[in-house]
Amino acid sequence: MTHRSNVEAVRACFAAYLAQDRTAMERLLADEFVFTSPQDDHIGKAAFLEVCFPTADRVRSQELLDTVALDDDQVFVRYEYELKTGERHRNVEVMTVRGGRLTETQVYFGGRFPQG
Repeated sequence: MTHRSNVEAVRACFAAYLAQDRTAMERLLADEFVFTSPQDDHIGKAAFLEVCFPTADRVRSQELLDTVALDDDQVFVRYEYELKTGERHRNVEVMTVRGGRLTETQVYFGGRFPQG
């Protein structure tokens, strides 16, 4: 798999989340997928789809600011989003892609980010 296609897989993952397209997300996640964030400690694919995936209804907008292949497997993503409450945040994720499917996501939460 090329760096470009790994980045495309990551972008497709973000698009499936925003669209709440569970079928697409299930295809993008490997069976051994692991998700870690400050709120979730190494949860598996089923727990991610149950707990984390349905949260897009809180999001008004999201923009991928940087999506960069770090090596043959890892992709760095920095993004900004606005909640329906008007709060804006920036986060960073490092996502591992193998064989066109995500095997791991590590999320690093940022703080609130001002308008403009």
